[in-house]
Amino acid sequence: MRNATMATGSSNLKVPTMRITRARAKTLGSSGGLPPLHPSVRQDKKQGLVTQGTKSKRPAPDENKPANSSSTASQQPKRRAVLRDVTNVLCENPYMNCINGSKFQVKKFSDKRNSKVTPAILVKKPELEDRKESMIEEARKVKVEESQEHCSQAHFKDHPLTQPSEYITAAQSGLADLMPVNRSSCYGITLQNTTPKDESKVCLKQEGSNSLGIADIDSKHKDPLMCSLYAPDIYNNLHAMELDRRPAFNYMEKLQRDINKGMRSILIDWLVEVSEEYRLVPDTLYLTVHLIDRFLSEHYIEKQKLQLLGVTCMLIASKYEEICAPRVEEFCFITDNTYSKEEVVRMESLVLNFLGFQLTAPTTKKFLRRFVQASQASYEVPSVELEFMANYLAELTLAEYSFLKFLPSVTAASAVFLARWTLDQSNHPWNPTLEHYTTYKALDLKTTVLLLQDLQMNTSGSTLNAIREKYKQPKFKSVATLSSPKPVQSLF
Repeated sequence: MRNATMATGSSNLKVPTMRITRARAKTLGSSGGLPPLHPSVRQDKKQGLVTQGTKSKRPAPDENKPANSSSTASQQPKRRAVLRDVTNVLCENPYMNCINGSKFQVKKFSDKRNSKVTPAILVKKPELEDRKESMIEEARKVKVEESQEHCSQAHFKDHPLTQPSEYITAAQSGLADLMPVNRSSCYGITLQNTTPKDESKVCLKQEGSNSLGIADIDSKHKDPLMCSLYAPDIYNNLHAMELDRRPAFNYMEKLQRDINKGMRSILIDWLVEVSEEYRLVPDTLYLTVHLIDRFLSEHYIEKQKLQLLGVTCMLIASKYEEICAPRVEEFCFITDNTYSKEEVVRMESLVLNFLGFQLTAPTTKKFLRRFVQASQASYEVPSVELEFMANYLAELTLAEYSFLKFLPSVTAASAVFLARWTLDQSNHPWNPTLEHYTTYKALDLKTTVLLLQDLQMNTSGSTLNAIREKYKQPKFKSVATLSSPKPVQSLF
């Protein structure tokens, strides 16, 4: 009986007969059979934190209830004016750009939290709307005035933008906090260069030159190859350079012992034929002769190496002037393989190191191009014969050693003088325009013109006829066959 009673009590208490593990205790506790003896401290803390977290959360606003304006304004994020493009240029409506930028920022900020927080509401104030409309009207007025000024040139002098001190400041436009605006960056630079004072100076200069009978050959700017804007400065520089890079005019007497003037003339006459064979431009021939004379002015050379020096200088000049220069093998072939490729390259290195690789030289051809252009200003139609005749007379001086004592600009001016006299004896060949652009008077050219006329008439009886045969061709209008019936001495 006692045992039965004890068994019954034990069955009511459900005392386990086996070892209680954590898993079994958890199972029994969940079913209600065995309550936990020691509740977990971590769970209590966790529940407390969850409870506090739920209490600290901001309740979601009820859509049915009217939203309070003060609470909504306090909840929405702080807006800042964002500039789309911060540059120091004139913008037509910077205020609208700032407002649009702030709208874009608020919209982007609210899209990230659209699941938790309601988007901010932009409240448009009537003061801002009025200010915005006034700024739009002012910008339109300014734009219309600017378009009228650009279209019509009648009121150009009275426009306030022509004054360099007129600017639209940020304080005047009411946008000091948004963007600095400077109108001079758009209009001031262009308009300052075209003031009425400068225009009057240009007009007075042109009238003064026209009163002296000087034609402006640089007034046409259509052809970019003529370099009309920079031509005066270029030729002023060439006039200064011809004094520095000038070969000695007496190196045959002082330095050279194995060669003479005749050998130099024969070499240049042969180089004229080589330039015709390879169809080189005239500038290459002039630069070749210039390099030969500069090298011979400082270096002694034997007559066996004179032809090597000639073809090497033409190779260097071709590389400088030509688009497609002949190869070294071609210059060796033209000498009937008298010199090898290694000898030509070795001589090329010697010449270039002597010159310091400074190949730019004010030759006669450079000045002749400018002077012929000035000479053509007195003709209604440009004369091709005049250009060919001037080139023919200038090339005759290349083979003449005595012309080294004259500056290239003097030789070019004398060639134009004699060419004009050869083609037309009715008028004086020199005029104020040529005197202005050549910087020489007719009397300054007397000695050179007389010597050049002797070359033209071949009074010395030279047998070197490469240049004469060249300009007897029909493509050069056969100017080598022409001569002036009247002597040129009567002009001085």
